[in-house]
Amino acid sequence: MRPSAGGAGGTGLRGFRPSLLPVLALLTVLTRLPSFARPLWNPDEGYLATQARQLAAGGTLYETVVDRKPPLLPWLYRAAFALFGDRSLWPLKAAAVLAVLAGAVLLASLARRRWGERAGWYAGVCYVLASVALVPEDTQAATFEVFMLPWTVLAMWCADRGRWAAAGAAVAGAVLTKQTGGAVLLPVLWLLWSTRAGWWPLARVTAAAVLPVAACALLYGPARFAFWMATGSGSYISADGSLAYALGRAAANSGLFAAGCLPMVLAFAYAVRSGRALPRTADVWVWLAASAAAVTVGLQFFGHYFLQLTPAVALLAAVALRRLAARRAVAVLTAQAVLAAGFLTWALLLFPRAELAHQQRLSAEIRSRTSPSQRVLLWGMHPETYWLAGRAPASRYLTAGFLTNFSGGRGTARVGERYAMPGAWPCLRRELRAHAPELIVDDARGKPYGLPRTPTLRAYVARHYERVATLDGTVLYARTGRPADG
Repeated sequence: MRPSAGGAGGTGLRGFRPSLLPVLALLTVLTRLPSFARPLWNPDEGYLATQARQLAAGGTLYETVVDRKPPLLPWLYRAAFALFGDRSLWPLKAAAVLAVLAGAVLLASLARRRWGERAGWYAGVCYVLASVALVPEDTQAATFEVFMLPWTVLAMWCADRGRWAAAGAAVAGAVLTKQTGGAVLLPVLWLLWSTRAGWWPLARVTAAAVLPVAACALLYGPARFAFWMATGSGSYISADGSLAYALGRAAANSGLFAAGCLPMVLAFAYAVRSGRALPRTADVWVWLAASAAAVTVGLQFFGHYFLQLTPAVALLAAVALRRLAARRAVAVLTAQAVLAAGFLTWALLLFPRAELAHQQRLSAEIRSRTSPSQRVLLWGMHPETYWLAGRAPASRYLTAGFLTNFSGGRGTARVGERYAMPGAWPCLRRELRAHAPELIVDDARGKPYGLPRTPTLRAYVARHYERVATLDGTVLYARTGRPADG
């Protein structure tokens, strides 16, 4: 396999057929329309929006503004808010449309160069259609995987052309969007090895991948950067006591994704069973395996993790469809489009709005009880309420998960103060002494991290706050006026 060889398409996007671009653009816009139908789709969007406001107010990433994620997406949200205001996520939703389109165009170009014109069309269309084949809150949100995937496709696109430094830089872009994006380095190295390119290209890939990440580490401090990127999440990635629950989530989400891509899967199975050759796919299989391994990291198995599989799945589907008669291939794509339309209908008309409605009511209640300058502590897993309410958080920890290890991907196992991130509770006590929140909101609603099961925070609330309201099971506590000694 030679990266410089390519049959049908030149060495770059110059050979890309223009007629495909408007088709992919229209298809991408249609599949992303539901994302504009709600203020936000999941807590990750709310987390990033709240982080962006903290950064705008002078916060420092990985110090007073924290998350277990790399810096690129908080920077993007911050930049969008600076340009367009911070009251709506529509600029980020529009950017997500462009991100999906960029991935589709690059993947189509890669497929066209290897396997011809038809394969390019199939790869681009399959990628866009597969991008909605999960629960809508996982596919329509403008969050990490959506912006990570174009970097991974770009890395493979560059490696396929022997542009090793650019491939390494794209790997760095993927890592700095989400850590698991680094999995694409494996197929890039596979391509490099298969071409026997030598040590100098390997050095270029490595340097280009490492240097941007190292620069970010130096910018924020190597120890602090490593803590938030990896070393501080030991309890979070441990599956002790919840393996069966995690495997159940894995089966459910992988089954949903496979069902959502069923026409493509069947076309590929038919091509394999009929003995049709699938040339130049070794690196695609490595890509798929590396992406599948990335999905399993931490054994959380959130639905949006499975989006990382879509580029390799789309390429394999394109190779298989290329081996079918054109009429059969069109029938497969039509069936895939019908499935995608079903997911879009689910998103627009059928997906529950109860949680969003609760957070909107709660944010209105918070606004009615506080002034814009007063801080609030939300004890829950929905940081979007800070953004919806327009109130600053009293702590750098925007969810209770940092202080109790609760996660939607874990159930009730290993939840409690002793499983918190190292140093989190002493830090919270210092924050409460320095800036006592006007309102503390227990939004656990029966979850195992609620105040009755969190003695440190329960004692603090008992000393300094009084219960003033309940809303749909959420309890609001107002400060009594006594000094908050932590």
